[in-house]
Amino acid sequence: MIVELHCHSTCSDGSAAPADVGRRAAERAPAVFALTDHDTCAGFDAAAAAMATAWRAPAVRATELTCNEDGRAVHVLVYDAAGDARWAELEALLVTQVAARRERLRAIAARLFRLGIVLDVEPILAAAHGKVVGRPDVAAALVAQGAAASRDDAFTRWLHDGGPADVPLARLGVADGLAVVRSVGARASLAHPHQHGDRAGKLLRKYARDGLGGVEAYYGRYDAGERGRWLNVADGLGLCATGGSDWHGEDGAALGVEIPDERGKRLLEWLGVS
Repeated sequence: MIVELHCHSTCSDGSAAPADVGRRAAERAPAVFALTDHDTCAGFDAAAAAMATAWRAPAVRATELTCNEDGRAVHVLVYDAAGDARWAELEALLVTQVAARRERLRAIAARLFRLGIVLDVEPILAAAHGKVVGRPDVAAALVAQGAAASRDDAFTRWLHDGGPADVPLARLGVADGLAVVRSVGARASLAHPHQHGDRAGKLLRKYARDGLGGVEAYYGRYDAGERGRWLNVADGLGLCATGGSDWHGEDGAALGVEIPDERGKRLLEWLGVS
């Protein structure tokens, strides 16, 4: 079974428009599809419409919610399993997250100014048109004005975590984020668990009863060994194994991941789709 439950569009940090992501995902004939832009669902309608036109797979409203645990970012994939008006409560939360990101860019610009680099972020914010903005947008602007050789150069010199121009994002705590997930009848899965190492297991054990009911064991970049590691964790804790490519528009990369039919059936039941 092919599923795609983790991909991005130009509404956050992807390079393809939402409708294009939906069309590209449809080429794999997935059993279920979700666009999971960071802290926004703005691209859902366009992506879902494109999917419906090209391939009749269920499209689930979703987002990749940025949370915080002990000062470190934790990305939680949130899926609208209830499919009712309660999701508006989560949308309201996302609005506050987007506002925090915009203020962060202004604070980064102030730090750059103190470092002798003048960058006006207001045009970036004005041009966003609802897109979630972040450090990659600052890096691109620095390249455009000749202050950095590349985006990687901008991150290496100024914007990396803890860098001279980095400003920590005021993030929602995992517990608070999961409280909203429960209140709207949604499902939540820990994204790319390898990024947390052994700490991922602790997070999952800590929050499994609070609504963190899945783990992204079928991640697009995992080999069989890494996949098996997280499947063991999922089975040991009674969690659902979710899957997605984490596609951002990379050339030559395909959307969708393969999941054994039995696990796929459980995943569809967990999401409330058929």
